[in-house]
Formats: sequence, structure tokens, C-alpha cells
Amino acid sequence: MTPSDLLRILSAVERGTLSPATAVERLAKLPFEDIGHTRVDHHRSLRSGLPEVIYAAGKTLEQTSAIFASLLADGVDVLATRVDAATAEVLVRAYPGAVHNAMARTVSLRQSSSALPDGGHIAVVCAGTSDLPVAEEAAVTAETFGARVTRMYDVGVAGLHRLLAVRSDLLTADVVIVCAGMEGALPSVVGGLVGVPVIAVPTSVGYGGSFGGATALLGMLNSCSPNVTVVNIDNGFGAAYTAVLIARAASKSTLG
Repeated sequence: MTPSDLLRILSAVERGTLSPATAVERLAKLPFEDIGHTRVDHHRSLRSGLPEVIYAAGKTLEQTSAIFASLLADGVDVLATRVDAATAEVLVRAYPGAVHNAMARTVSLRQSSSALPDGGHIAVVCAGTSDLPVAEEAAVTAETFGARVTRMYDVGVAGLHRLLAVRSDLLTADVVIVCAGMEGALPSVVGGLVGVPVIAVPTSVGYGGSFGGATALLGMLNSCSPNVTVVNIDNGFGAAYTAVLIARAASKSTLG
């Protein structure tokens, strides 16, 4: 349930067009719904402004489907990450409007038509094509929750002219997410070009000495660009969730 949904219910009770008993029935699932294997947090939108998201890895098809249905019934935008192909096929077939992004391993279904006001703009940047799954997870997450997203892919430091070619677009963003593996140098470079928060995502891309993304993680943690902050390895979702909250705050500030 979103804050606007709650306000509509309370306003209807105040006007007398909705009985208190019916309102209680609609609010009965707050703050969570126990569906046996999962306690679905329907209160999260009211607390943070963004709904609960399904991390599908490690869940059965039946569990993921049940949680998806519960969130869908609550009227929020629904996102499942790390979804395998079989589960994605079932969700898309069961729920018209659901979108499967195979690269991002996500299934999303937007129920709200609202987007962030002007100024709510997130740039998603990645160093190389091998970083695309993580970058797309970030992009889809941000789009699902109403952000305007610009993708800038394959602009790593091995060919710096590629990044400079998109610099003008980069400067229009309120937040920049940078996904990179290998030595993880790209966020520091981007951080030196922009005056907004940069969220660095180390990816598990690289040869043996990259240690599954640990080298990129440590490099990003030691960035000399003070506007760079770092999330966990391959966590495009976490980067985008935080970026949306920052972009929303920036939009409110711009609108006064």
C-alpha cells in the first residue's frame, strides 16, 4: 500500500463514502501478510516510499509466484530480481503486463503511472559489455520505481574517449550508478567529472586476480573521488534502490 492509497481510504471514511468496517478490512494486511513461507511487508511503501522487492534466487517457483501475487494485490509496482528463466516464463504468462528482462534477470510489473518529477534522472554507466547484467538490473530497478534512466554502456577506462563522448549527458543526471569489474577504476573517473553522488557497483568480471569482484570492490572503496560510495559486488538492485531515493529527494528540493 502506498501513502496515496492510505490517504484515499482515510479520506473516503471521512466523507462517509467508505464504512470504517470496510476500511479495516482493506487495511487488515498491514503491516504484513503471512502467506505461510513468507511474511510479505506491505508497510514498506509507507515507511520508505518504495515497496518490498522479491529476491527470487533460492526461492521456489511457487514461493516467488505467491509473493508476486501478494504484492500485486496490494497495488504497488512489483519487481522480482535474480529470476531464473522458468520462473520468469510462469510469471509473464500469469500476469499480463509483467515484463521479463533476461539480461537483468528481472520480472517487473508497474501498476502506478507516476514518474519522478523533472530532475529525477539517474544515469547507469558500465565499463564493458560483460557488466551489462548488473547494469541492466540497476536500470530496470530504477525504471520500475519511476525514475528516468539514461544508459551509457561500454565506456570503460581502457578507451577514455568513449566516456568523454557522453559527458554532456552524464552531467544532466541527479545520481550516477557506475558498474565495473576488473580493477574497478571507472567510478573514480566518473566521480571526477560530475558534481552529484556516484554509486559504484563492483562486478564479478575479470581474470583470476580480480577474485570474483573483490579487487574492484577494494579499489572502489579506496576511491580518491569523495562523491563515490560503494555497494556490494554485483548489487545493481541495491545501487538503484538508493539512487531512486536520492533522485526523489533531489526532485523535491528542485520543486521547492
